[in-house]
Amino acid sequence: MIVTVVAMPQGTVERVDLAEARRRLAATRYLLVDVELPEAGPVEEDERLARRLGLGDADLDWFGRPGEPARADFLGDTVGLVVPVVQDERVVYAHALAGDRYLVTAHRGPAFLAAEITAHVRRERPRDAVALLFLLLQSALATFRRAAVAALLEVEELEDAMFQQRRPEQVFRLSRLRRRSALLHHTLLPYLQVVDEVITRRMMSPDFPLERQRLSREFQHVARMVLTDIESLQEATRRAYGSYSSLVAGEQNNVINRLAIVSVIFLPLSFLTGFFGMNFAFLTDELESRAVFWLLAIGLQVCVLGGAFYVLHRTRIWRRLRDED
Repeated sequence: MIVTVVAMPQGTVERVDLAEARRRLAATRYLLVDVELPEAGPVEEDERLARRLGLGDADLDWFGRPGEPARADFLGDTVGLVVPVVQDERVVYAHALAGDRYLVTAHRGPAFLAAEITAHVRRERPRDAVALLFLLLQSALATFRRAAVAALLEVEELEDAMFQQRRPEQVFRLSRLRRRSALLHHTLLPYLQVVDEVITRRMMSPDFPLERQRLSREFQHVARMVLTDIESLQEATRRAYGSYSSLVAGEQNNVINRLAIVSVIFLPLSFLTGFFGMNFAFLTDELESRAVFWLLAIGLQVCVLGGAFYVLHRTRIWRRLRDED
């Protein structure tokens, strides 16, 4: 377990143990504490993380516990959140507790937004823990926006490449991007719903400060924009799938047209060959001269070929195939 304490508003970073973090939380007026839990740590200790930090009772036993879904709880003067964050190719969950004097985050594995939050703190210097909490929430939304925009650009490049040259591996890449868009949407939407319920309920309170109302409205606006970006990504993947299907259908039509040309030319010739290969009485008794043989064997087939080419010319199949190539 790695505990990092950021003294506010200066933004001074320091590594401490859990007991020292608890002492500072009780004594300091404004503090940011980040707890990095081991990815395979003991569950019993994680469930008591809030108590070990001196932050709460049994209502906060979920803080630091693995497998918690997105949530937003308002507990008196403390708000507890489970925030999804896009990290590389996966979505991880960070736990946050915010009061009037502190913001405590807990997550598993390497720091999810520590460097980014610290840079924002030093640049913007939020005035209290609530403003710092909204800064954290905005940074988490930014990870979803970056992931959605990067995937959207990849879909557009893939769609352009499909029209230049269609390849089978493009279907696999489209499937991966479609699953990624579904993961982003499936993760972000429930989180925004529970957070929006808490924010709306607090904004209806007459004692909710105007500055926090402004921060809440900004968060809701950014959240809608990020959700729109993800929905645009989903629509782009569906459009790319439709484009790929259209290209496959066009290639299949070309193959069918070529088979039709071959059938128009060779099917009558095959019929004539099979017909005159039969040994019935009229052919063996009446058609004995060489002139009649050449007339029927060559002349009739030439006439059939001429008729076939005329049909192809009238139906413009040649021209369509040439234009498509």
